[in-house]
Amino acid sequence: MSKKNWLADEFEANRTHMRAVAYRMLGSRAEAEDAVQEAWLRLTRSERAGVDNLSGWLTTVVARICLDMLRSRKTRREEPLELPVHGAIADIASNPERETAFADSVGIALLVVLQTLSPAERVAFVLHDMFDLPFEDIAAVIGRSAAAARQLASRARRRVSGQSETPEVDLARRRSIAEAFLSASRNSDLDALIAVLAPDAVFRPDAAAVRLGNVVPLYGAEAIAKSFKGRARSAKVALVDGEIGVVVFIEGQLRIVLALGFDGDRIATVDAIAEPDHLRDIGYSIFES
Repeated sequence: MSKKNWLADEFEANRTHMRAVAYRMLGSRAEAEDAVQEAWLRLTRSERAGVDNLSGWLTTVVARICLDMLRSRKTRREEPLELPVHGAIADIASNPERETAFADSVGIALLVVLQTLSPAERVAFVLHDMFDLPFEDIAAVIGRSAAAARQLASRARRRVSGQSETPEVDLARRRSIAEAFLSASRNSDLDALIAVLAPDAVFRPDAAAVRLGNVVPLYGAEAIAKSFKGRARSAKVALVDGEIGVVVFIEGQLRIVLALGFDGDRIATVDAIAEPDHLRDIGYSIFES
């Protein structure tokens, strides 16, 4: 069997799964089909015949395509091209393939709720909660850390289930911790910085943050504290996608977001996000002084 024929057979074996992934993310059968077709084009242009897990590779590729489509949709402020309506439901009875696809789809109510999520939240939630992908794999799709992917999925899960984002008492406590972190940074107070960081804290900048701030990934409270000492002059504590974080403006433009992860009363993870596409996904509200 030729390589092309083998790839075609493997692709067809995974088509239903890819279509289900794409539909849950996009809420549109037409767009889902477009995403699957684009995945085929990328497969034929790649050297993937010898990969150990072609199904996983295809799922990742489709997810990335859907993420790009969701971001493009948000930028254009457009709704999905197609939403499941009662007429479409009645139309599937005469088509076994569409009937199977519909039976495997999510309900209308859930699709409507999913549309309220940011692109990254929606991808993280769908891949983890509906298709059981590990957060390490999801992180590669959305271009963030596994911890950030976990937070996105958790936040999306709360919104889907109708729960409040975060208890107000937790927000207030974490806000005070973040403010103490920034204050210590501005005042070059190394001991105070170390005090608000977990001993095994991790700082993870994305590629754009590395270029912009001349920083590298760091491990441990002392290393992170030394890096932040004397900085954060233009940083502000904000509610970032429903969680306490930090935003940094340069010449009036949002350039960096620090997504904070907490372990009790200390900061355990600091994810620096500066990639423009990712910044466009983030909703934030700066706290008044």
